[in-house]
Amino acid sequence: MDFESELEKAIQRGNSMGKAKNVANQKALDSKEQIRNRHNDFRLNLSEYIEDGLNKLANHFPGFQYETIYGHRGWGGAVARNDIDRGPDGRAGTFFSRVEITVRQQNEFNVVNIAGKGAIRDKEIFIWNHFADIVDAQQDDFKATIDKWILEYAEQFAARTKRT
Repeated sequence: MDFESELEKAIQRGNSMGKAKNVANQKALDSKEQIRNRHNDFRLNLSEYIEDGLNKLANHFPGFQYETIYGHRGWGGAVARNDIDRGPDGRAGTFFSRVEITVRQQNEFNVVNIAGKGAIRDKEIFIWNHFADIVDAQQDDFKATIDKWILEYAEQFAARTKRT
């Protein structure tokens, strides 16, 4: 074999390696794009679901006001209210109640993460967190968790507040 033919074979091997590397890079970019799109789909659907559930809660307990949450804390919503009442010492005061549920931003761990917290009459009673790998995550599982959290808050709120 002469040098010229060896040079051409080396160039062909290099071109093949370059093409393979470009294909692998494109697959990685496509995969990242798919993950981002899947997370956006979760965020949009779950934040709507959160809004619907929290508004239903507010309809059963007059005085709660709905608030949309978006940005660095995630996307979702909260309902809150202030009650004027007598405290345990007999003095009048205001008592704050709130429940918040959000879909967290996408992060380097590629998970869908919902977070929630609830306070009743100035006392934080719940801090929730639920997550799943974005590839394996099922929206129905997240919706069931959101339902469970809202129902649990409603039960605790009803038990801890005076109703006439």
